[in-house]
Parts: sequence; C-alpha cells; structure tokens
Amino acid sequence: MLRQVSSGFPLVSLAAMLAQESTASANPLAFKQTHHPPRAKSVIFLFMGGGPSQVDLFDPKPTLNKYAKQKIPVKLPRITRDSTPNCRPSPHQFRRHGESGIVISELLPHLSRCADDLCVIRSMHCDQIEHSGAIRQLTTGDGVLPRPSLGSWLLYGLGSEADNLPGFVSIGSQNDLPGKVPYSSSFLPAAFEGVAITDVDNPIDNLEMPVAKPFQAQRLAAIRRFSELHRRGREDDSRLDARIAAFELAFRMQTQAPEAFDLSRESAAIHKMYGTDQKTTRDYAQQCLLARRLVERGVRYVVANVSGKWDSHANVRDHEKVAASCDQPVAALLGDLKQRGLLEETLVVWGGEFGRTPTAQGAGRDHHPHAFTMWLAGGGVKPGTTYGATDEFGFYITRNKVHIHDLHATILHLVGLDHERLTYRYSGRDFRLTDVHGNVVHDILV
Repeated sequence: MLRQVSSGFPLVSLAAMLAQESTASANPLAFKQTHHPPRAKSVIFLFMGGGPSQVDLFDPKPTLNKYAKQKIPVKLPRITRDSTPNCRPSPHQFRRHGESGIVISELLPHLSRCADDLCVIRSMHCDQIEHSGAIRQLTTGDGVLPRPSLGSWLLYGLGSEADNLPGFVSIGSQNDLPGKVPYSSSFLPAAFEGVAITDVDNPIDNLEMPVAKPFQAQRLAAIRRFSELHRRGREDDSRLDARIAAFELAFRMQTQAPEAFDLSRESAAIHKMYGTDQKTTRDYAQQCLLARRLVERGVRYVVANVSGKWDSHANVRDHEKVAASCDQPVAALLGDLKQRGLLEETLVVWGGEFGRTPTAQGAGRDHHPHAFTMWLAGGGVKPGTTYGATDEFGFYITRNKVHIHDLHATILHLVGLDHERLTYRYSGRDFRLTDVHGNVVHDILV
C-alpha cells in the first residue's frame, strides 16, 4: 500500500523513521548520549584567520611605548622568523568596558558593548609558528599529520540533531590549507565530514529539487535497494554508509534546507543589525547570520571564516580594515543569540591560529605562537571574565597557560563529552582529538 500511494513517497518516510531506530552503522549521525550533562548544544567558531594581534586588541602593553624601537629586554625563543627584536607599541587606545571592566581596543567598538558576555583568555599558546601547521593544530589538534577536524569529532561523539541539514558546516574558506583539511573527517567515518559553503548567496549546488518530489523519492528508494544489495557479503564500509546517508540527507535538504539558507527571510532590522546592507561588513555579516540560522535549526558545529585577513606583516594598521569588516557582525551574532535565548546553549569561540609579535616586522608584526588571545561566550563559560596573563611586553605567558589541546578539551567538555573517553580505533591504536594531552580549563566554567 505504501509503495502505491503517492508513487511510493510514504515508504521513503517509513524507511527514514526505521533508520533512526537502527544501529549507528546504518545511521552514523543518529543522536548519541553524552558522557555528562552538556552546557552547550552547538558551537560556533568564529575563525580569525591570519593571527589577530593580542597587543592591539585585548592585551594592552604600555611598556612597549617606553621601549619603542629598542631591543625587547627578554630572552627570545630559539625559533624565530623575520621580525626584529625591537619593540613596536600599539597605535590604538584601550578602555575598560561593561561592569566587568574587560579591556578592549578601540578597533572593536561594537564588541566592546558585549564585554560582559565574554570570557577573554589572554594565555593561549600553540606549537606551530607557520600558518598551515597552526591552523591544522587549531582545527584538528595535530599540526603535522592528517587528523579529523574538531567538528567531525563533535558529530562522531554527539550525532546530529538536524535531520534535514548537515551537522557540521564550514562557511567561507581558509586559503592556508589545501583541500578539505579544515572540515575533513580523516580516518573517522566519512559521514562525519563537514559541508563547505564558500558562497552564502549560492550555498549548495543542486539544492532545488529538479523533478517532482514523488519521482525523486522513487529514485532514492531505488538507490537504497541497490546499495543494500551491494553491501551483502561485504565488510562494513563507512564510505557506503556515508554515501547512503548523504543521498537521504540531500533529499531531505531539498525539501527543508532552502528555507534555512535563505537570508532574505530575516527582517530588515536583523539585516541592519548584522550589517549585511553595508559593503564593508556584508561578507562576514552573512556568515554570522547564517551561523545563527543553522544552530537555531540544530546544526552542531558551524565555522565562520575570516580567511587570512588578520595577517598583518606589512603594517600593523591593516588590522583596522579587517576589524571593521567583522566587529559589527560578531557583536550582532552575540546579541541576536542572547535575545533569542540561544546563547546559553550555544558556545561561541573567537580566535585565530596564533597571535602577533609585540616586536616589529617592518611596519607590521610577525607570527607569535607563544602567547595570544582568544575569547569564548555562552555555552557554560563565565561571562565578564579575563583569564591568564602575559609579561609586560606581551611576549610570554606568566599565568594560567592554556594550550590548544586544553581549549579542545574544554569545548568537548561543554558539549557533554570527555576528551579522554572520546576515542576512535584506527591503525592499531585509539586516537582522540587531544591525543595524550589536554586539560579542561574548569576555572572559566560557570
């Protein structure tokens, strides 16, 4: 009867419902129980590619003015790049903001109004001094070898709550890494790979259904039957499971996703708040607005990319342009999540792969992995908090070091996963996002 009614479309619906109750191998994206009660359901990572300068944005160092153009009186690391050892003061002013008194640069006037929602970590550090390695480490936990991305680990550990949308979406592009590295599932099953959206105006190819829905449903049912025949007598193949899941997700997306990706459905006031109506902010405003729409609909992990624009080797004032392009959209995202009651269950992470040197490289600054700043908001972190400290020049960390592994452990903890228990056996050993490292930074948690 189900085959005959509406060209078999109800049968596809029944198959989808039964698949939700089947094993994880048949539906790798099925919802999974957390290790402990989560504080956040979703994560939005605002990736500031290129390396924002901590001493120009969140970690003011007046001592640099005293030693301007003089050799910095600290022992420099063994591995350096092209910067000189001469101090370069920040050309920007800093003020305390909100009841918390968090110090933020004049480059971020919109974000300054959100100071009491931020948890600013001034003591981040990583192991890589070049963009590609540092982005790999921030994205996957390993700066050298191919590893699954953070978003893929989240999907593997939690499953997806978005039946009609991808569980992991990367918006924009990251030009410093080849191929799919920033959203790759690597050795995890292919179903956990992220979906890349490089053009918000045309987010996914072939999103509109090319034929009538009943005929498309018949196609999908046939594909599933042939796939099951192909599976018989074979070992488990995650690629086949992923392909079947992808076809079924694609069908559901053709009926539901056009609405989710359609930013024109938002009010004029929302567009003005994010800045989609301004040339300077339009690109990142669209990314941030889409990120909110996606987590609102159950997407687990969304990355909004500022690709390489913070890389200010030539002139430290290059930060002015990139800050102007993303300050308003980021602040709007926080405010929008908060007014919709979503900030408490959405963890927002802001930061780049490393920071910039407090010393000079021509008129700019070089790469600096030894001490830099990131901030988190919502999702169970303490608002209005500044954590960690650097020396008077901003070169080295003096209190509460936080490594990238610690950041990853903390993110997993907030979504209900124990980073030491979230493992996957591959090539004869159990792998995890944090490898053999990482500690949850409990001091920044509510």
